[in-house]
Amino acid sequence: MRLLLIEDDEILGEGLRDYLRAEGHVVDWCTRLSQADATRGEPYDVLLIDWQLPDGSGVAWLRNLRSRGDATPALVLTARDSLSDRIEGLDQGADDYLVKPVAPEELAARLRGVARRTAAAPQARLCFGDVEVDLQARAVWRAGARIDLTAREWTVLEALALRAGRIVAKVDLERLVLGMDSDVASNVLEVHISSLRRKLGRDLVETVRGLGYRLEAS
Repeated sequence: MRLLLIEDDEILGEGLRDYLRAEGHVVDWCTRLSQADATRGEPYDVLLIDWQLPDGSGVAWLRNLRSRGDATPALVLTARDSLSDRIEGLDQGADDYLVKPVAPEELAARLRGVARRTAAAPQARLCFGDVEVDLQARAVWRAGARIDLTAREWTVLEALALRAGRIVAKVDLERLVLGMDSDVASNVLEVHISSLRRKLGRDLVETVRGLGYRLEAS
């Protein structure tokens, strides 16, 4: 998944960013709300938002986001642990709430829960013909046989599987897979899609000419 992490604590932010990247996620890290504002329009799967930031309230920022119709799942990370704080955070638009110090392993588990809730189909495994994708286990099978994917191939597949049935614009898929700060060849996305088709079937990823790519869940 592509994540936006808004956290001003340098040690915590760096630790969470590195852990989540090692888990295979694409992470853009901001330390200020003003930096997060500059990402408006970027496609993210989940927002990870500190409550108290140097230039404002992360919860107020999230409330404003929700007022504009943005439904991107959001987890609030904060040292505020009272019942009233948790209720306020959830009422202002958070989908989940984690009290600092945040255990990276628990955060990763919460993100897997988000993936299950936001997937196009409610079952544990999504089916695309003879291909099965398990978003929680981060595993894929073809005709019952486990297929090994590279981390980047999995990120492409996951980004499309989470949006099964919808056309994902090429530019959005590149951002979901590469993030904002990647310096890679312009054809890297096509290379990974070609590799997925080779491993999982030529018809798995549909190219919608002039628009983008799509997976159709069966």
